[in-house]
Amino acid sequence: MVTCIFLIILVVSLANKTTDRNKNIFILGGQSNMSGRGGVVNNIFDGFIPPECQSNSSILRLTKGLTYEEAKEPIHQDNDFFAICGICPGMSFANFVLKNDPKIGVIGLVPCDVGATNISQWSQGSIFYNQMLNRTWTLLWYQGETETLNDDAKLYKSRLYKFFTDVRDDLNTPSLPIIQVALASKFGPYTEEIRQAQLETQLQNVKTVDANGLKIGPDFVLLSTPSEVQLGQILANAFLGFGSARNSLEVID
Repeated sequence: MVTCIFLIILVVSLANKTTDRNKNIFILGGQSNMSGRGGVVNNIFDGFIPPECQSNSSILRLTKGLTYEEAKEPIHQDNDFFAICGICPGMSFANFVLKNDPKIGVIGLVPCDVGATNISQWSQGSIFYNQMLNRTWTLLWYQGETETLNDDAKLYKSRLYKFFTDVRDDLNTPSLPIIQVALASKFGPYTEEIRQAQLETQLQNVKTVDANGLKIGPDFVLLSTPSEVQLGQILANAFLGFGSARNSLEVID
């Protein structure tokens, strides 16, 4: 079973090298529920695209070839290529942000997720970590399912804090906005320990949204299509709540 662990949405305003139009870049990283399994049954995607996830000319995605194209679900398939991808929170997130802040301009979604990875595999210096840093300036994080299975869950809080601190230090951005998601599922016996660590995170410019109550499938891990849509909107509200602070990390390439 592919375990859903986390989602990273890293946000930065930067100018694209080939255009004068500024983009707001959102890095989408982590595992299954970020990559999206909404609408996937028996390794087959049903093809249903909710209205909240429809394409928009102002929503682009960065391909594996490092070129931008109009984003269309499933937007992670060429990144998480060992799995069958479906609906993720990304398009719902982007459409909701555009609807509520039309002046934001073009949104660029950058998939950086890898199914079935744990937080240690994203530690400083790892392949996933280094690839993420090459694309990252602000972070939204959804992770922790694998740790609910192991008795080292007591180490999760310190590892999470170290991860956030390492990313900020390596980017030389101590105020990097971070939005993390507290687990929706009750996958393993240490779920409450992981959720407590997430909900009690006390770092500057870090927000935690709670996915508890979102509908999950019979595997007790993967979110349904409506839940992926709802999570995207929850994340968008958290992002919009940063207000002027989300415009403080402007970088010109």
